[in-house]
Amino acid sequence: MALIGRVFVEYGWIYDPLTEVPDLLAFEAHYAPPHGAFWVVLDGARAAGSVGVDRRGANVAELHRLYLDPDQRGRGLGETLVGLVLDWCRAERIARLELWSDTRFEHAHRLYLRLGFRPDGERTLAGDINHTREYRFERDV
Repeated sequence: MALIGRVFVEYGWIYDPLTEVPDLLAFEAHYAPPHGAFWVVLDGARAAGSVGVDRRGANVAELHRLYLDPDQRGRGLGETLVGLVLDWCRAERIARLELWSDTRFEHAHRLYLRLGFRPDGERTLAGDINHTREYRFERDV
């Protein structure tokens, strides 16, 4: 949660964990096996990267919480984390992986496109204090 808070500060956003990361506050319900999984990149004792995945149906999963501290970006960690999610999906016989990403995460969008995700929609989160618009991406596993 501290990692995500640091990224919010980097983008000049307001970070209220109760509204921004409710899935992390109910971690077991979202990410405990066999329903989901979650990985953290450590830099010493500091969480410097993360990604999660949970099932959205028998054949669909959703990628969540791909975050990296700025000093960890550009080193291939994002691709490695997405690769872990794809490996999990294959092991769980998930056919399609989906995700939503804030329109301002341009570096992440380039990563998703490079890894075979297709853009597929957009939404604006009603009542969101950070005025969040998100792009939807998906790919076959």
